[in-house]
Amino acid sequence: MSRAWAVFILASLTFFLSQFYRAANAVISPQLVADLSLDTEGLGLLSASFFYAFAVTQIPITLLLDRVGARKMMSALMLVGIAGAMIFSMAKDLNVGIVGRILMGAGMACNLMGTLKLLTLWFGPLRFATLSGIVFAIGSMGNMAATSPYVLVVERMGWRLSFKAIAILNLLILMVFFRVVQEKPVSAPRKGEGIGSDLRLLLRRKNFWIISAATMVNYGVFAAFQTLWAGPFLIEAIGLSPLYAGNLIFLINLASIVGSPIWGYLSDRLKTRKWIIFGGQLMLALVTFMMVGVRPRTGVGVLAMLFFGFGFFRVTGSLMYAQIKESMPVRMAGTAMTGINFFTMLGPAIFLQGLGTLMQTYYPAASRGQEAFAVAFFLCAALIAGISIVYLFTDDTISVK
Repeated sequence: MSRAWAVFILASLTFFLSQFYRAANAVISPQLVADLSLDTEGLGLLSASFFYAFAVTQIPITLLLDRVGARKMMSALMLVGIAGAMIFSMAKDLNVGIVGRILMGAGMACNLMGTLKLLTLWFGPLRFATLSGIVFAIGSMGNMAATSPYVLVVERMGWRLSFKAIAILNLLILMVFFRVVQEKPVSAPRKGEGIGSDLRLLLRRKNFWIISAATMVNYGVFAAFQTLWAGPFLIEAIGLSPLYAGNLIFLINLASIVGSPIWGYLSDRLKTRKWIIFGGQLMLALVTFMMVGVRPRTGVGVLAMLFFGFGFFRVTGSLMYAQIKESMPVRMAGTAMTGINFFTMLGPAIFLQGLGTLMQTYYPAASRGQEAFAVAFFLCAALIAGISIVYLFTDDTISVK
């Protein structure tokens, strides 16, 4: 195996773990509510804390990733994440749980951007969208592992012991990653091209601000549902068993795995990011709106189609990373992608906590009931549709520069 593909596999594994950590709360929400004495608002805050920390950590990553290197930043931060997983597994109340989730969020914050940076260095630009699509698919497998498979593990080990086991596995992968992965040498920045000038160039780009807003809504809605609220929606509002709910969340991630390389390949082949993204986001808004009508009597086939469509069309938003990368000079690949990733990861934090607060405030007696979720889905669908119209003002890019 070539060094490039070894880098690809190991870096993608770290993103797999990042996705598992962020999504695991969905299927263990009943245990968390019971063990940590949580209400709907507290459950939302607990899950959102991961994404707040993840988003804030994008700031130093934006400034340092292109200069310190992906290998060092990913390795140092992953140690923080492993410590967070151990703390979370021992939490007895909301406050300790939040500390664990914050450390996990900060610790996993560089795994995607570091991986995309390594792809930029080790592979040619003509394959970036295709390979990044595969990376997102591998990440979706991490989300998938946090559904039905994790339910079965929790039934045998409990959520606390299982989190300890994942932390140990994470440490072993980190040790191999640090030993094998190397930064590919690149030319030093030309005179006058420092952190300040790169940031000023990025912040002047229209594409940066519009794409940042679009990814914040796109991934914010998706992650809030997929990493937490899908579980309470299916188990408490619709009345499904945890295993059945896990199977449907599994389907979201299967759709993401199928969709990521397909959209990446089509984007590279058709030489467009913008129109694939726009069409996918409109379909995502439609699917989210259709969720408003889901009731306990809704058929299995309808639920399966909605959940598959939710994952399949959402991943068109991942192409925004290729779009922003191609909008900037190659030396700024890490800065550009991490810059929008701050807003991308702020989105789930806002929607996780915001939707929890919304449902608790307007439906205090049934905050995890069907009516509360219907209002949440309607709001999310409207926001996705609105930001999709704004997204039309971006400039398209292609993979050949």
